[in-house]
Amino acid sequence: MQQINFTQLIEQVQYLSLDEKQQLQFLLEKYLQEARRDEIYTAYQESQTVVDKLEFSSSINLLRKKFDI
Repeated sequence: MQQINFTQLIEQVQYLSLDEKQQLQFLLEKYLQEARRDEIYTAYQESQTVVDKLEFSSSINLLRKKFDI
């Protein structure tokens, strides 16, 4: 497969038929949705590691000891 740069790609899109451009738009929207979904899932996974490390307490003395205050 021949590799083309972004500018060449844009130029080639101009020559596509209307139907092909609509299909390309549909695919790009799906790819963007998938990429965003992956970003959200990654952020969720990262947040879970933080939640696992959290400790809750109503004891002021315990909190002071934990944070050396």
